[in-house]
Amino acid sequence: MRNSINGQADCNNCLDNKNSIFSTLTASERDIVFNKHNCSFYRKGQIVYKEGDKPTGLLCLSEGKMKIFKEGVGGREQIVRMAKPIGFIGYRALFAEENYIASAMAIEDSSVCNIDKDTLFMLLKQNPNFAMSMIKALATELGFSNSRTVTLTQKHIRGRLAESLLFLLDTYGFEDDGETIKVYLPREDLANLSNMTTSNAIRTLSIFANEGVIELSGRHIKIIDLATLKRISQMG
Repeated sequence: MRNSINGQADCNNCLDNKNSIFSTLTASERDIVFNKHNCSFYRKGQIVYKEGDKPTGLLCLSEGKMKIFKEGVGGREQIVRMAKPIGFIGYRALFAEENYIASAMAIEDSSVCNIDKDTLFMLLKQNPNFAMSMIKALATELGFSNSRTVTLTQKHIRGRLAESLLFLLDTYGFEDDGETIKVYLPREDLANLSNMTTSNAIRTLSIFANEGVIELSGRHIKIIDLATLKRISQMG
């Protein structure tokens, strides 16, 4: 771990962004957060926290991208979440006062803001708008987790992979070309996100490409026919 992206780790995106839940804090409350947080830098591939670790505060991804995963039988990973800037990671364990049940890894160089636990709880108690924003964020994430459970257990391989591509698109958006998904995962990670073997992920991607639904170039995936991809996902 180092302390910089281009020279200095930056958590301003978490604390000052108008779309962040911290925008509901008063100026004096934001000053308290600024004084009770630290910002850390993680290189691509570095672990932010491991399954079994104890949370020390609320983690907010300020810059970069992360995957949250759990190791299963034989060491195989299951990716349960992907995080983007101003998204929170590891908060369930913090609020439940439990150790982490999954691990988090940077999939590109990232800055992570850690807000002191006691400070966070104090602000939640004294600012109802902040507390409601946090509850809304937690409820939204719970809804997503429920939906993903259905996807991974009931959809066939084509539907699961289509769902994962749409999820990545919804999370990270397109590159400037308006076609390429703005995240570049190895096939193994795409398989772990879709609850399938790597060979099945590779084969199904090739089928989608042959059908003209997507276009592949290394880890870059272009969405050529978004409507068909959505239909495949919906059909399961």
